Amino acid sequence: MPFTAQAQASIEDILRDHIMLRFETLAATSEALAQTASDDCEPGSEALKSVYADAFDAWVSASHLRFGPTEVEDRAFALAFWPDSRGATPRALATLLAEEDPIANAPDSYRDVSIAARGFYALEFLLYDETLTNAGNPAYHCTLIQTVTSDIASTSTSILKDWQNGYADQMLNPGPDAPYRTDEEVVQEMLKALSTGLQFTSDTRLGRPLGTFDRPRPARAEAYRSGRSASHVLLSLEALRDLAARLATGNADLAETLDAQFADAEEKLTALNDPVFASVADPQSRLKVEVVQQAVDKIRETVTQELGPTLGVAAGFNALDGD
Repeated sequence: MPFTAQAQASIEDILRDHIMLRFETLAATSEALAQTASDDCEPGSEALKSVYADAFDAWVSASHLRFGPTEVEDRAFALAFWPDSRGATPRALATLLAEEDPIANAPDSYRDVSIAARGFYALEFLLYDETLTNAGNPAYHCTLIQTVTSDIASTSTSILKDWQNGYADQMLNPGPDAPYRTDEEVVQEMLKALSTGLQFTSDTRLGRPLGTFDRPRPARAEAYRSGRSASHVLLSLEALRDLAARLATGNADLAETLDAQFADAEEKLTALNDPVFASVADPQSRLKVEVVQQAVDKIRETVTQELGPTLGVAAGFNALDGD
């Protein structure tokens, strides 16, 4: 099958069953989160934490799709401001709570606050951080939770609508006046999403808590307050495994190799039985986390050296590569 025909079939498959499905799930779970918070905004609410987990899961499963609608108005950062190396999120939330800033009473205006006070990581502080869950006026704290969840739902819905109302069609119909001129450019964008997703999981989700041998940083693990660090790695690997399989569909041997490598990384991660990567502080145990990181790097190497050439495209540079 010629490249164009194969590319079009792959693009349609990925758009329908990988991209759109994930953003539909994100919009639905985020709306359920906002609805639950409107009825029950207590930080200790198990119902609220449950729908929060569902919506956060949906975001992590879509978080590698950092192009098009997720990048408009910094929507991805509005949903997920992390890593936060300067501690901007707890500071911004503490200021809002201390001053009872009226902006929290206006969900439509909340997008004007510091981006650090928006999204899933801000909500994690409001639900799980011992200092912030007890800070400020309980009524204002409740309002802030409701507004943050409403903002998450609004942002997620906007992303989905943009995909439904034009962006998916633009990827299906590249041309000289479209964001993508050829099918090759569309496939390259998808390959870059796969490669960058693997890089972020290795360098950031695993690399930050690993730190160095002499200075491990378990408190830098992603979403450790809610015990989600390892599950985020697993969710990411599962989503990237699906994307890799769809991109490699024209090469059965390569598809099998990638599937086996993803399975190996997921099995090594599960065997850790370490939800927040606390074991990085122990010299013996940290080696097992490093082995997981090496398994992820091996997948990325296969993607770069074998999948890219098979597709006839290169992943290219991304924001994680620096200057």
